[in-house]
Amino acid sequence: MTSALDAIASQPALERPDLLAPPVLAALEAWPHADRLRVFEIDPAIADTTALNEAYGLPAETGANCVVVGGARGGDERVAACLVRADTRADVNKVVRRELDVRKASFLPMERAVEESGMEYGGITPVGLPAGWRLLVDSRVLEVDLTVIGSGVRRSKLLLPGALAGELPGAEVIEGLAQ
Repeated sequence: MTSALDAIASQPALERPDLLAPPVLAALEAWPHADRLRVFEIDPAIADTTALNEAYGLPAETGANCVVVGGARGGDERVAACLVRADTRADVNKVVRRELDVRKASFLPMERAVEESGMEYGGITPVGLPAGWRLLVDSRVLEVDLTVIGSGVRRSKLLLPGALAGELPGAEVIEGLAQ
């Protein structure tokens, strides 16, 4: 565990439902590993990874970003949330496009990602995603002892043991998802 993360005052996630978006809370209540997630409150102004890392003195590899990507093939739209370490970027043009089996993949417009996920921009997380979305997890996320992810809202973050990222409902662990 990273010593900077040890210093963060956190609580069991299910004890602070006020710090979770409704779909995140619902997913955690149904997930057998929810007791291993912790939540901590933050200033919404530092919800973005770089600002959070600066404020808490966290190295980039302790965080994981969740980006939403979509594409279509034959009129069939395919959407995936991609969880990658914060010190990497999802390989949207090659790996994600291939995994979705689409001709072109691109980030979902922010307004649509927010509306469909029921989460706030800057807080979108792989926990509690819409049923039709796939969850692609870069294998390197699993190597991190403890990672910081969104909570569905900008005013808090979740602490997730990296190995559990592969146990999230619907998770597909992909080698080389990120660059």
